Amino acid sequence: MLNIVVNMEQWSGKQVAYAIKSFYKNNDSYVAAQREFRLHFILKRHDSVPSSKAIKIWITNFEETGSALKKKHVRQKTIRTPENIVAVRAALIKSPRRSARKHALSLNLSSRSLRRILHSDPNFHPYKVQVVQELKPADHYSRITFCREMLTRMDENENFIQNVWMSDEAHFHLDGFVNKQNCRYWSEENPRQLHQRPLHSDRVTVWCAISHYGIIGPYFHEDENGRATTVNSNRYVNMINNFLVGELTKFPQNDNFWFQQDGATSHTARVSINAIQQIFGNRIISKNGDIHWPPRSPDFSVCDFFLWGY
Repeated sequence: MLNIVVNMEQWSGKQVAYAIKSFYKNNDSYVAAQREFRLHFILKRHDSVPSSKAIKIWITNFEETGSALKKKHVRQKTIRTPENIVAVRAALIKSPRRSARKHALSLNLSSRSLRRILHSDPNFHPYKVQVVQELKPADHYSRITFCREMLTRMDENENFIQNVWMSDEAHFHLDGFVNKQNCRYWSEENPRQLHQRPLHSDRVTVWCAISHYGIIGPYFHEDENGRATTVNSNRYVNMINNFLVGELTKFPQNDNFWFQQDGATSHTARVSINAIQQIFGNRIISKNGDIHWPPRSPDFSVCDFFLWGY
């Protein structure tokens, strides 16, 4: 197709018009039109004349548009008009929690058109609401104090953050969890299915620690029958002495390792702190530790914002 376009561009408008005229004059004959074209423009034997494909394209364009020029593609009128963009922006600013589908209905737009406007013009994105713990008035000061302390330590020792082992427990429910906002059942009729969740569902309690050097765990808090148990100070100390100590030997020995834990009661009990001090000395980030871990701060922990979700 590229060669045809190039060949077409070398002919003048006068020559194209004569080729079309000759085609109709000679009973729709391409060969006769080419012969008459050569005679009219006094071309030599080896000079090129318009090919039959080129003449066919000129004829087609002429019959459809009244012009031998290449047909222009008329773009469909876009829905992204300035008026629609302004209306969508105003609607989203007024009701940012309203769904895109409801906005589209109220603005008399298709859902696809509204989403195209949102992504291309106001550059809005659908952010998910995160459920977090409510901070108390005093928590803000303790979080700032913690951040300043960590920044100071990092300035004094560039390897400080690499030597921190962050630890935590998490509960994983074995019966699954159905999010009714995401779960759909495709059928011609309503199946009337119910998802029943027990009051006390089966779960496992997992402990892990993570640092620059790798991950320790998972460690499952279980009884002798393999059933999940509640973590108390005695079970926590047992895990530290019988599991954590042995796992640490798999990593390069480092007298600068720090250990972080949150403010759970089983972690901050005197017996638990004493067991951790036997391993890490005065390098503990915790409530009642050498660096005070601020309460209600899962967003500071690598386990919470990365490891458990992974």
